[in-house]
Amino acid sequence: MPAKNEDLHGNAPESCPAALLMIDVINDLDFGEGEQLLEHAKPMARRLAALAQRARDLGIPVIYVNDNFGKWRSDFRQQLEHCLEDGVLGKPIAELLKPEKNDYFVLKPKHSGFFATTLETLLEYLGAKTVILTGLTTDICVLFTAADAHMRDLFLVIPEDCSAATHPEDHERALALMRGKLDADTAPSEQLDLESLKAGKTRNSGQSAGRTGS
Repeated sequence: MPAKNEDLHGNAPESCPAALLMIDVINDLDFGEGEQLLEHAKPMARRLAALAQRARDLGIPVIYVNDNFGKWRSDFRQQLEHCLEDGVLGKPIAELLKPEKNDYFVLKPKHSGFFATTLETLLEYLGAKTVILTGLTTDICVLFTAADAHMRDLFLVIPEDCSAATHPEDHERALALMRGKLDADTAPSEQLDLESLKAGKTRNSGQSAGRTGS
């Protein structure tokens, strides 16, 4: 048996130097401050939907990294169906950000997308060296995933307008921390040069981490 498969068995794209991670966006928001988070998540989701479509159009893989919310018998499709039901608080976000046919998904049991998941293996198969982190929430699951990505020597792009937290000040503090300590590029999504990221250009290769006009 080979140590590594030759391909991803027909999934597309097969390889790319960058990947877009959408963290906990399929979420019923069924918790104490869910309504407050929804207020900030709605405008974020519209911008993220546009960014995700740009990524798909360029062949950059979109990976849903979603919490199982302690429901160990659930799967991602069941969570999506639940979040699209009438009366679910997170339905507007799920409608905007529901996955497309060629997207990938990884279920996680804890805050980081890397903890006890297949995410690292998937990124290795894709050949991704840059991860674009987005989703919910900036100060918890996005932050924990960013820290683990940094420890794996992945380049971080975290668009400031494509994640959200319950409190705006927590969002800003987390962005500042990731920018200062994890060397993350937090430019707004409209400034991201996805074509450069797809080409594998990073600050370490003399580029500007994918900002347009640089």
